[in-house]
Amino acid sequence: NADAVLNAKISLAVKKGIKVDYKAVVPKTLAVSDIDLCVVIGNLIDNAVEACEKVAPEHQFIRLYIGILQKQFYLSVSNATCETVRKFDEQYISSKRGNHGHGLKRINKIVDKYGGFINRKNEPGVFVTEIMLPL
Repeated sequence: NADAVLNAKISLAVKKGIKVDYKAVVPKTLAVSDIDLCVVIGNLIDNAVEACEKVAPEHQFIRLYIGILQKQFYLSVSNATCETVRKFDEQYISSKRGNHGHGLKRINKIVDKYGGFINRKNEPGVFVTEIMLPL
């Protein structure tokens, strides 16, 4: 289930020496299926770890918040990144090598499926993904 995926992914990041701060409360009942939620959480953390690995160890961090905000299920992942600006058009996503692009697409597909909201923002050295899904 989602808690197990979360714990496994977080301990993997910690094992790699990445500083992880997190607060996660997954509501017992959600409109989102457990499988979809696992895909979203798994991909978000994988992407964050992948981005951190390209940054000098002393600058690596992942901040994760999962809970309820404005009567919606809210997930936020911030991580260190060496990329200053990124585009999120389909072309960018599909042209990106490796699994990263598929992960982004998968997340988008699940968010769309539930009529949720996704916001990605890039500040110098920090990348943030916020997702709101119905409860």
